[in-house]
Amino acid sequence: MPSRPSALHFTPDPDANRLLARDPLALMLGMLLDQQVTMESAFVAPARLRERLGGELDAGAIAAMDLADLEAVFKERPALHRFPGSMAKRTQELCAHLVAEHGGRADAVWKGVPSGDALFARVKALPGYGNDKARIFVGLLGKRLGIQPQGWETVAADWKSIADVDSFERIAEIRAAKQAMKQAAKAAKASSARS
Repeated sequence: MPSRPSALHFTPDPDANRLLARDPLALMLGMLLDQQVTMESAFVAPARLRERLGGELDAGAIAAMDLADLEAVFKERPALHRFPGSMAKRTQELCAHLVAEHGGRADAVWKGVPSGDALFARVKALPGYGNDKARIFVGLLGKRLGIQPQGWETVAADWKSIADVDSFERIAEIRAAKQAMKQAAKAAKASSARS
């Protein structure tokens, strides 16, 4: 089992990388925001959110915020996401879920989980986490943080993803693999539509 890293090298910002390794909610929010933006900007956003909120990231506090106030925090320049309004809402929904189901603690999603299937089910139940995102996050937990309940490998993503990034330089390699997957899927869809 790998030891817990002092940083996850998903961004060019060393402080953001340390926060991702230290704060489970930051990591979960980075994964939530990793859509329709670069991986780097998605995973640096939790550090910026923390700074703008003036303290530690707290699921209960974020869940209790007035949504308009949270949207304003997301929209402040530079915006925390390409779609700051909708992602502020998703962030609040995720935090509300953590409060309702896991005592407000992101790490409670995986603490004491009995199997990979149970871990996958808990992650997939998170608002904003579909099947693929849940599989990637299970892989990230297993490969980067050593969260490896029995069978985790079978439910983790079996393609290159952020879970495989062990240095910032690997981001470009993962991005290229992701684009190749999208192009192959698009070509397959076009091919089946013609037949």
